[in-house]
Amino acid sequence: MTIRIGANPICWSNDDMVELGGDTTLETILSEAHQVGFEGLELGKKFPRTPDALKAALAPYDLACISGWHSAKLLTRDANAEFAAMGKHLALLKAMGSTVMVVCETSNTIQGEIETPLSRRPHLKGDEWKVFGARMTAVGDRLLTEGIRIVYHHHMGSVVQSDDDIHAFMAHTGPSIDLLLDTGHAAWGGADPAALAARYRDRISHVHTKDIRPAVRAQSDAEDWSFLKSVLNGVYTVPGDGTIDFAAICRSLPGYSGWVVLEAEQDPKKANPLVYTTKGYAYLKTVLTQTGLM
Repeated sequence: MTIRIGANPICWSNDDMVELGGDTTLETILSEAHQVGFEGLELGKKFPRTPDALKAALAPYDLACISGWHSAKLLTRDANAEFAAMGKHLALLKAMGSTVMVVCETSNTIQGEIETPLSRRPHLKGDEWKVFGARMTAVGDRLLTEGIRIVYHHHMGSVVQSDDDIHAFMAHTGPSIDLLLDTGHAAWGGADPAALAARYRDRISHVHTKDIRPAVRAQSDAEDWSFLKSVLNGVYTVPGDGTIDFAAICRSLPGYSGWVVLEAEQDPKKANPLVYTTKGYAYLKTVLTQTGLM
């Protein structure tokens, strides 16, 4: 697999805040994604969840099913229970030819709580990392036997947010677990995305790209906003519209093969999805080409 550029439907319609793009139809998302030039989409709540229906929805627009999000709860249940909980999702991804599953620990996350400031996000300490990592690895080992690899999504408001968190997570998980490098979450969480790319190059098999508006991030940090309040105020934008050095990130991923997914959640009334995804796609393609990844 060479590099393919895809998108997440959160660019058009937000699953966590239905007021953002809630009236946008699936047909609009699919047709605009095709118009921009994306080769595939990750799943969102508006997508059918049976293979036949999903294939029928995507086929007219020549779009692949890239992957889909799974909310893990490994801090409160064991690996066997987690594997059982992802059964239907796993079956759908396999039927669609996906090779990775986006996983994030959500048992105690605050990412969906608009009134809870980021300073109150959960943390793991000591042996908690060991237990969490062992459970995640056990699930990852089983998924690999099904032909699917876990790509872990570090996320603002969750137990894997900061640079130190990411290092601890990677140190306590085995080779069946790869990192989903999310440029926006990394930068906002205090990590250097290019440094993460270089350090974990051999364990990065999925990339999410979004940029940061530094003034909004600074205000969010200063006033201790929640994750969702920050998104509503425009902390994220598409690649090339903020301050993240995507060329440096690309240069730190030599030989990368897989999906590069545009995933910049914004208020569609303030940032027209077709306009912004078009801009982000063009920028990504240029940077990927100029750095030799495409």
